[in-house]
Amino acid sequence: MLQDEMDADLAALLGIDTGGDDPAGDAQGVDEVDLSAQGFPPVTKRFEEVPHQGFSDPDYYKLALSGEGTSSQRIHLVFQKYLNTKDPKDRGVYRQQISTLYWDFLASVARKAGGKLPDAKKYLLRFGLLHPALLNPEQRDFFAKIVAGNTLSVPVYYLDEWLKAIGDGSIRPSTTDEAPAARSNVAARLQQLLEKAKGKRDGSKNLLAAKNEERKNLEAAMRERFELIGEHTPVDDLPSLMECYTDSQKRILNEMQDLIKQMLKSDREQDTLLREYHQAEADVETLQIKVTAEGGPTEGDSQAINTEFGTIRQMAKMTVGRQGNSFPILSSEYFRSTPNDVAARENVVSLLARIESIDPEVFYRTYRGKVNRIVPYVVLIPGYGDTGVCWEPFNRFNRATSRGRLAVPLYPKNLTVAVLAAVGDFRWQAAKEKNSVSWMEDGLTGNYYQWFSARKLKGDLKEAFIQDYLVWMTKESEGTQKLDKELRGIFWRHMPFAQPVKEKLKTRSLIYQELYQRDLNRAMSDGY
Repeated sequence: MLQDEMDADLAALLGIDTGGDDPAGDAQGVDEVDLSAQGFPPVTKRFEEVPHQGFSDPDYYKLALSGEGTSSQRIHLVFQKYLNTKDPKDRGVYRQQISTLYWDFLASVARKAGGKLPDAKKYLLRFGLLHPALLNPEQRDFFAKIVAGNTLSVPVYYLDEWLKAIGDGSIRPSTTDEAPAARSNVAARLQQLLEKAKGKRDGSKNLLAAKNEERKNLEAAMRERFELIGEHTPVDDLPSLMECYTDSQKRILNEMQDLIKQMLKSDREQDTLLREYHQAEADVETLQIKVTAEGGPTEGDSQAINTEFGTIRQMAKMTVGRQGNSFPILSSEYFRSTPNDVAARENVVSLLARIESIDPEVFYRTYRGKVNRIVPYVVLIPGYGDTGVCWEPFNRFNRATSRGRLAVPLYPKNLTVAVLAAVGDFRWQAAKEKNSVSWMEDGLTGNYYQWFSARKLKGDLKEAFIQDYLVWMTKESEGTQKLDKELRGIFWRHMPFAQPVKEKLKTRSLIYQELYQRDLNRAMSDGY
């Protein structure tokens, strides 16, 4: 019986500070945006063959509670009553009390995430598992096989990893409603300037790489033409002499003059970008020193973690919604997700890759005329929510290369729907920010707003878009016509499917064939 397992005397253990080694589950340097990456790495291993033994530790519950002071004592007392009561009404009362006390207790655990965490506290943060006996043996075995480390080096984080990265300063804390007031604070202002400098540096670096590739291609074209103009045939009656340049070779010589101009222009632009990059790099170093001197993020920054945890708690509420199950502890009583619907990192990465294979521009962002692929952070929040959310499309102080931020619940009924909802939210917010004050007139958001208003539809505009995005990605991409004809045309133009999807759809019906033909017409008329 679970009650018997928890009846051991915990009084002496609730206040001790238990150490422990943190296994290889930390985030591994994925904050740096790789602008050259063209897709997600393939997921070759979803689960470990042999489960770890962390959930078999008889002291797991004691270690999870230890060192957290009165908050752990309060959660323990109410948790015992919740488990032992037979009255459904009392159980409901205790359940509600647990939901409040648990978050206060978890905040105490979270503040230690910047350092080494014992396994029990790590899995408490990561999975919401307060006691392994709350799961049946098969479920414990399943969670023990989830890959611990970020072997894929993707910006997808479990909660313990995310808080550790916030604490050590490798990821900046999330923007909150209090951000404008913080501008008067010197350290906060310096941090904002640092973010801008990093964006300029990373953007210059990306443009340098593109310019370098451009010059490389120009030089290759020049070498190819040199070879062509050096090809001569002997004069018929003077075999020791070569024929004059042919008409085609003379045209090539003219092309070479144009190439020389392009190469010189490209070189000048690269020189300018190189100076901009070195200046931005110097600015980053200078500002980093100043931020540190003003008490900026340091390793194990518990205040930054504490503030971030408050944001995470709000994200958890949003993923659950008003009518969802807000019970914060992992238990077989409420756990209904299939192995494929648990938001394990590998499952989420596979889904993101599939989404991008259908909507290839979903993570695109343009900076100084160069299109960058920037994958947002995804934080996996332990909870029974059914919808993912985006709480930041990018850092407003670094629009060039900063990542957006998505939250996905770990235990949804349908992981595909949860992740698509987060990506749809991200799609809307990024497009809205891009169009700024003209978001109701231009681009994706403008066209959608005008379509929505013309039909006098009611409800939240963004939520309606997210639901339509779900239909677009799951139904329309397969040739099932569910959207309004005009809306389908808007999405086809502003959120185009990947070319293979378009090729498939054009054979399904005249509706898609007509949209496909419009693409061809635009390409011929204006280079669309």
